[in-house]
Amino acid sequence: MPHTFADNPPGTPPRTADATAPAAHPPATFADALRQALRLRGLPLQRVCDRLAEQGVRISPATLSHWQRGRSLPERPQSLRAVRKLEEILAVPHDHLVGLLQPHRPRGRARTHGQDVTASRRVFAPGSEVERALGDAFAHFNQDITPLSIHEAVFLGADRCIRRMSVTQVLRAICDGPDRLTLVHQVDEDVSPDVDFTVGCGTLGAVRVEEPLRCVVADILLGRRLRRGETAVVRYDVCFPPGPTPSTFYERRVRTNLREYLLHVSFAPEAVPASCRKYYRHRTDAPREQVARLVIDGSHTAHLYPGKCTPGVHGMSWAWPLHRGAAG
Repeated sequence: MPHTFADNPPGTPPRTADATAPAAHPPATFADALRQALRLRGLPLQRVCDRLAEQGVRISPATLSHWQRGRSLPERPQSLRAVRKLEEILAVPHDHLVGLLQPHRPRGRARTHGQDVTASRRVFAPGSEVERALGDAFAHFNQDITPLSIHEAVFLGADRCIRRMSVTQVLRAICDGPDRLTLVHQVDEDVSPDVDFTVGCGTLGAVRVEEPLRCVVADILLGRRLRRGETAVVRYDVCFPPGPTPSTFYERRVRTNLREYLLHVSFAPEAVPASCRKYYRHRTDAPREQVARLVIDGSHTAHLYPGKCTPGVHGMSWAWPLHRGAAG
């Protein structure tokens, strides 16, 4: 999905404010200073990330968003290097941003609420593609919002590949403030992650493709900041490019208990699997367990609806007939 970003929105004159000029009230915190510098420079977060990437530093828009809102601070060497580069990109004096960072700040102190990073660690193996795609943002991956229910429909084409999926999630804010849901989708091998998003409930925010990891990272904006306990609904479709080899499974990584999870897979009438099974894995690097056969009904669909959806990996796999055209 191509996205083009400009330094200023179309139809607006270039910013003329001097970001190097001292503010009337000097910022007291790193978040204040970064937010002020971004506003004066007039650069979208994605554009800033693109410029950082050009200099060999990869930081996600979600991470920058958390930094400027004070939800986390740069701590890792890569992050501190990014801050130095940010001072150049945003044209602020040397140490204007770095000087506001506390060098010996204990890790995780900024997270006073929300889901702990261990919720992600329990499901995602160390060094997983999702963690590498998110970078520093993995530590606060959707930490202030949690899904209550997820319904997803997956559609396979006559080429036996997953071509489209439609997802509806009911979310609840764990604390005051969340305004977006971050998604990470991984595609089949040899399939480009340059997918097409269509958002029905919510607004599509930044989209970033991590080609080597076969991942696409996207934000769905909720349109407002939720208060603690409030709920929101997001609905989106993803269309995938064709792949060279048939798809053989689909799975959802769940970090917290869900009230309800439904996976409904539809097969093309001319490409129905010979068999279909559900399975569970407690972590992304764990073997499949609780394997059980699923029925493919007269509408060429199969579904997974666990009575209790606990943290872990819930998936469905299918086996194709040895010869194309053989009905399952």
